[in-house]
Amino acid sequence: MRIMKTMQKVPGGMMVVPLLIAACLNTFWPGLLRIGGFTEQLFVKAAAPLIALYLLSACAGISVRQVGLPLKKGMVLFLAKIGSGVAFGLAFAHFFGAAGFWGLTPLAVIPALTAVNGGLYGGLAGEVGDRSDMGAMALVLLGDSPFFTLAALGASGMVTVSYTALIAVILPMFVGFVLGNLDEDWKKLLTSAQAFLVPFFAWALGANMNLKQLVEAGPQGILLGVMVLAISGGLGYLGYRLFFRSASPAVGIAVGSTAGLSVAFPAAVAQIDPSVAALVPAASAQISSAVIFTVIFCPLAVSLVHKMHAKSLAKAAVQANAESPEADTAYPPKVAVSAAR
Repeated sequence: MRIMKTMQKVPGGMMVVPLLIAACLNTFWPGLLRIGGFTEQLFVKAAAPLIALYLLSACAGISVRQVGLPLKKGMVLFLAKIGSGVAFGLAFAHFFGAAGFWGLTPLAVIPALTAVNGGLYGGLAGEVGDRSDMGAMALVLLGDSPFFTLAALGASGMVTVSYTALIAVILPMFVGFVLGNLDEDWKKLLTSAQAFLVPFFAWALGANMNLKQLVEAGPQGILLGVMVLAISGGLGYLGYRLFFRSASPAVGIAVGSTAGLSVAFPAAVAQIDPSVAALVPAASAQISSAVIFTVIFCPLAVSLVHKMHAKSLAKAAVQANAESPEADTAYPPKVAVSAAR
C-alpha cells in the first residue's frame, strides 16, 4: 500500500491528513484512544513535547552563514511576511480584542500571517527565481516558530508572557540552533527527524479537536487564507517590484502561504497562558483551513504573475529589436520564447 504517497498528494497532507483522521475519531469516538498507558500518552497527550522536539530539529537546520547571504531580499520578504503579520495582528487585536471578528481571533490571525510554508516557498522560488531568492528564505523562516506569535500577543495585552515562560518556549529552539551550527552530524540527525515528527504531533493535535468546530471554522478559515495571500503575498509582490526590478515579482508572492506547523502555535501559546486555552481548538481549525487554501492558491497566483511578467519581457524584447536599426534581428523569436519560459 502506498499510504504516504497518497497522503502527500493532499496539500499539506503529512500534517493535515493525520490531524483530520484523529479529529474524526475524537468527534465520533472520543474515548477510543483515551485508555491510558503509552497509547493515550502518544496519540492524545503528546502534542506539546513532540512540537518542542520538532522546533528543536527545525532550528538545527538554520545556518549562521546562510542567514546573511541574500540580506536585502531576505529583509524585504521578512517585512512583507513577518513584519506585516505582526503589525496587522496587533491592529486586529486592538480593534476587535481577544474575541476577534466573526469568530476569527488574533490567536489564529497572527500565526497564519507570520509563518510561511518553507517547502512551498523554496519550490516556487526555485522555479521562478534564482539562488539569491532561495537564500532569502533563511530570514523568512524565522517566523516558523511561536516566537513572533508570542511577542505580538504579549504586546497586544491578550496574553501575559513571563520571561521564564518565554525562555521555556525558546530554549529548545536555541539548543537545536547551537547543536546544528557546532556539529554537522547533529545537524543531519536532527533535520532528518523533522518529517518523521510532523504526522505524530499533527495526530495528537487532531485528537483534541472536534470536527464540529472545524466545520464551524470553515468560512473563517477561508477568509484567513485570503488574508494571508492578499497581505503577505501582495506586500511581497510590491517589495520585489519596488526594489528588484530585474527579478520576477512573482517570487514575492511566494511568501503568501501559511506553514502547516503554525497549526500548533495556538497550543504553544496556551502552554504559557492557559487563559486562552478555550480559543485553541477554533484557532487551530481556522489555521488548518488557511494552510490548505494557501497551498492551493499561492502557487496559482505565483504562476499567473510570472507568466504575465514573462510575456511583458518578451513583448519588450520584440519592441526593442524592432525599434533599434542596429539590433540583431536574426534571432528575435528565440528571445521571445526564452523570456516567456
